[in-house]
Amino acid sequence: MIKIVIAPDSFKGSISSHDAAEAVSEGLRDVLGDELESVVIPIADGGEGTLEALTDESERIAMEVTGPDAEPVTASYGICGDTAVIEMAKASGLTLSPRHRAAEATTYGTGELMADAIDRGIRKIMLTAGGSATNDGGCGMLAALGAVFVNGRGFEFIPTGGTLADIASFDMSCMIDGFFETTFTVAADIRNPLLGSEGATAVYGPQKGATAEELALMERGMAHWAEMLEKASGKAVASVPGSGAAGGIAAPLIAFSNAEIKRGIDTVLETAGFDAALEGADAVVTGEGRLDSQSLYGKAVSGVAKAAAAAGVPVDVICGCAGDDPERLKSMGLREIITLVSLAPDAASAISDAGKWIREAARQYALKQLLPKAREMTLTDEKLDLFRKQKDTLDIFLRNGAITEAQYGKSLGDLKRLMNIPLDM
Repeated sequence: MIKIVIAPDSFKGSISSHDAAEAVSEGLRDVLGDELESVVIPIADGGEGTLEALTDESERIAMEVTGPDAEPVTASYGICGDTAVIEMAKASGLTLSPRHRAAEATTYGTGELMADAIDRGIRKIMLTAGGSATNDGGCGMLAALGAVFVNGRGFEFIPTGGTLADIASFDMSCMIDGFFETTFTVAADIRNPLLGSEGATAVYGPQKGATAEELALMERGMAHWAEMLEKASGKAVASVPGSGAAGGIAAPLIAFSNAEIKRGIDTVLETAGFDAALEGADAVVTGEGRLDSQSLYGKAVSGVAKAAAAAGVPVDVICGCAGDDPERLKSMGLREIITLVSLAPDAASAISDAGKWIREAARQYALKQLLPKAREMTLTDEKLDLFRKQKDTLDIFLRNGAITEAQYGKSLGDLKRLMNIPLDM
């Protein structure tokens, strides 16, 4: 048997990671038949498509939550093993905010997804922090999980990016049951801190529609919130690399729970059980739409290659096209690169009929890289069967006294050398 771990990303705008993985599996099986043992793990880089990669429809929970503009939206999260997979963009994403008003946007809906998962007994949450419309430092999320915020006039309110400076106090004594026992992993590839010229507000606020005046207001508010978090938790959350991701949503999680910020692809592979799948694997087949120099840095293919290299498993890639020199791309630890555009009649066909060409690429890959090994393994099995039969005959001769112990030992050794069988077998 040949064991192959099939772990492609989606081919953006063409085919999902699930469908790409299925096409690879079909192509390999066309050649190897019953000699193939495949482990299918669709992946994503921790951004868009992570929920779909890690879960199927039966593992997702849809519910109405509060969108970034405080209007109801329908959002889904998934259950992958013992972990809830929550894409922040599903509940608090920029695409859900026609107004693009970062100063007023809330993460409350993301907190509602978390609360539902915790209420169901989930104690591990993977949060993908990307594509958000918000800059509220995670206050909306925290409020949905039970925190109470009070302003200087003594009124309870839910802070947004523009009202963070109004927080006079906050109380976490009424957090939902299970919050403090839950482990949070925030998937974020950016390393921006919470504050300053490289922080959440300065770098990402303009992309979310904030004006110059709003940027100054939100930065002051975020600094005030960071100071309150540090005083309450004793943790300098503002300086944690990545705390500026998604408008600072990770800041209160780092302050008050068992939370860490990790590279997106590393988080996805850990949640999917990739390392365990590598045990005994002969190769990994991964892929994405375009393989280029950006694939070397924090993207799905580089993460797969790194994990596989640590386990000593070779990695081969099927991609739509390669944007850089293939030899340079192979330097990330790749053995074989097959592009769809080298097989399809044109790029349009490679995109519109990606499943067909991925299957063909997998078939050609199997013929080149895997079939020779499968045949070698089959011959080895046949050789071992023949050796065992010859040895059984020698055993009978020995028991019947037809040969001596010395003759038996010499004949067995000669047989092993002749058939290239290890002498200690």
